[in-house]
Amino acid sequence: MTPGQILVAILLAMAIGFGGAWQVQDWRYGTQLADLGKVQALAITEAGNTARQEEQRRQSAVNKEASNAREQNKAATVDAGHADAAGERLHVEAGKFAAAACSDPGAAQRGASATRAAMVLSDLLQRADKRAGELAAAYDRARIAGLACESSYNVVRGN
Repeated sequence: MTPGQILVAILLAMAIGFGGAWQVQDWRYGTQLADLGKVQALAITEAGNTARQEEQRRQSAVNKEASNAREQNKAATVDAGHADAAGERLHVEAGKFAAAACSDPGAAQRGASATRAAMVLSDLLQRADKRAGELAAAYDRARIAGLACESSYNVVRGN
């Protein structure tokens, strides 16, 4: 063999060896990448499951707070109904008192202005009591909603 042919044979052997080494490295790294892909897919699935469980826990806690708020609103509505009934009884008594004041002979001597004053006071008492009941009911609803919101926020925040 001539020195040129020997050189070509050596170069050819080196190229084949380099190609074979390249192929072996490709197989090895391909296996490593496949393994990393499996690990990453499992980690993504686990992270999704964890996030889903946390979201379900939070939603359950918020739903519980909402249920508690609805129960408190029902209780406040019942209490407001009782207060309205008591107020209505008071209005009836005030009306009777005003009517009695009008029929009293002493009141007739004091004049019609005293009678009108008693009726106006009775009407004012009735309107003031009704408005106070409306404001109390609105305050109760707002307070219950605010406390439920605060509790839900604390649950979601993790406190």
